[in-house]
Amino acid sequence: MCGIVGLFIKNPILESQLGELIAPMLSEMTERGPDSAGIAVYRDPNDKGCKITVLAENLDFDWSVLEESLKDSFALKKIMVTQNHAVLTLDSAISEVQDWLNENWRELSVTSAGTNIEIFKGIGNPADFIEQFDIKSMSGTHALGHTRMATESAITTEHSHPFSTGQDLCLVHNGSLSNHNRLRETLRRSGVQFKTDNDSEVAAGYLSWRLSEGDDLDQALNHAIDDLDGFYTFAIGTRDGFAVMRDPIGCKPAIMAETDDWAAMSSEYRAIATLPGAENARIWEPEPTQIYSWKRS
Repeated sequence: MCGIVGLFIKNPILESQLGELIAPMLSEMTERGPDSAGIAVYRDPNDKGCKITVLAENLDFDWSVLEESLKDSFALKKIMVTQNHAVLTLDSAISEVQDWLNENWRELSVTSAGTNIEIFKGIGNPADFIEQFDIKSMSGTHALGHTRMATESAITTEHSHPFSTGQDLCLVHNGSLSNHNRLRETLRRSGVQFKTDNDSEVAAGYLSWRLSEGDDLDQALNHAIDDLDGFYTFAIGTRDGFAVMRDPIGCKPAIMAETDDWAAMSSEYRAIATLPGAENARIWEPEPTQIYSWKRS
């Protein structure tokens, strides 16, 4: 059992309040996932280069050494360190930086890469995660969050959600896939790389692969209905929007709401009830296999 939340800001005036709005939503999902928490936030685009979020195994990692090494190899604009994560903003190609990190910094793990996305995650109580990473201070256009109750893998930071396997794409998932082991091997043969044995990372990898094959997000999700066996509710973030989809049975809980200012989803209504104007929102339960999506113009 896990808790997932998503918030898409429609009114630009509220972008500065994104963290203040999604932090209470994530906190309301603590009982569904007390083991760990994570968030993907879309903000501060670096359109002429890339942003890469990296995770260190140890809290005492010396980020200054990495910073100096990056300056020697790339056009580093800035490095922002939070706990054992750092967001690297560079005027360089994503593939070049990722290859360099894989070759020279094996103690670091890439949690996200793109132009807009940043992913932070950690083990422990979601309330502690929100405070440690100062989630309430974050601004941005949209965000996805996840609280986890580990059932199929270890309680580690890397196993925590969200998962990102493509540029600016991430996925949070409540449910379970039955064919993820076989699908993981098929995707590996197509060049998709995985860091964990978590079934949610396979779902993220599948969508990234479909997008690389030329699908748009709706087409990729329609293919997922045929190729992903199991029961699930997905919330997916992209560079300029987010989407929600449930499996054909629709047995995992999900609720959605929309006002003129925002669109939101959660595993339970109590998370949405924390949002301003929720009492006047259009509220509904998403239909199985129907794709609900929002995109910035």
